[in-house]
Amino acid sequence: MLPTIVRRKNYSSPGLWNELFNDSYLPGFFNWDTNRNGSSHPAVNVEETDKEYRIEVAAPGLDKEDIKVSVENGVLTISSEKKEEKEEKNENFIRREFGYSSFCRSFTLPEGTDEEKISAKHKNGVLNVHVPKTEVKVAKAKEVKIS
Repeated sequence: MLPTIVRRKNYSSPGLWNELFNDSYLPGFFNWDTNRNGSSHPAVNVEETDKEYRIEVAAPGLDKEDIKVSVENGVLTISSEKKEEKEEKNENFIRREFGYSSFCRSFTLPEGTDEEKISAKHKNGVLNVHVPKTEVKVAKAKEVKIS
C-alpha cells in the first residue's frame, strides 16, 4: 500500500483571526508542516509504473551523506539529520551560530516489491528511490478427490 494523502482541515474561522494570524502578518510563524522539534516533512512524489515504484523526495541543501534510506519489515524509511555550526572570533566578540534540521518519512511497501533491489540516487537536491516490483505468485487451484 502506498502512503495515504491526508488533507488538513482549516480550523480558522473567517474574520479577525484570519486577519491577525495569516502568513502576511507573521510569515512562517504558523508553519503547520513543521513539527515542534524543528523537523519538517519534505515534499514527496510517488509514481507507480509496470516495473517499479518511484519515490521522489525534495531535499534541497542536503548532501547524500545527510540522508539515510533503510528497509525493515516491509517499511521503507527515508530520514535525515543535519547539524550546522559556525563560529567567528574577533578581538571584541565571539559569534556562534548553529542549526539543526531533521525529517523522517516512512512508507509501507506493498506486496510484490523486491526489497533487496531497492536503489536510491541523490542529484541536485532531489532524492530518487526506485523500488522494483516482483512477480506476484498466484496459487493454482487444486482439486482434491474424495475417497
